Amino acid sequence: MQGQIQLVANYDDWKAIKKITITDVTAPLAIAEFLASLTYSTDDKIEENLGKTIELEKIDSALSELDLGKKDVGKAIAEVNTRAISKVINEICKLDKFNGPTQKELIQLCKVYATKKALKACGILSAYHEADISTLKRAKKAKAKK
Repeated sequence: MQGQIQLVANYDDWKAIKKITITDVTAPLAIAEFLASLTYSTDDKIEENLGKTIELEKIDSALSELDLGKKDVGKAIAEVNTRAISKVINEICKLDKFNGPTQKELIQLCKVYATKKALKACGILSAYHEADISTLKRAKKAKAKK
């Protein structure tokens, strides 16, 4: 069995070619690490493009008011679903330029965004690419230099 997974991105300032050829001897862990590297590339672009659509900084501001710390994981999860955070999310997503289904999609994407940010404030890993994976170290160093 042979296959391939690839991502080719040529969009604005995002230029990336990531590919892996999978054979009978390819370790499942190698595939998992490759997929984690894809999410590293794509998650930032999701947030970047979401931020071009709505005001994510309002969610960031509402979350920063919660003053979450390392021991506040339960609070972080609960707060993302409270009226205060939901109010901000609804406010930035319920704009006249978006129809009902689009608003629902935006609200869900913002809840994911808020959950990830809240958990990160608590020191919790919430995405595979956040793991200390040796194959991602070079990409993370390059991004840190930007």
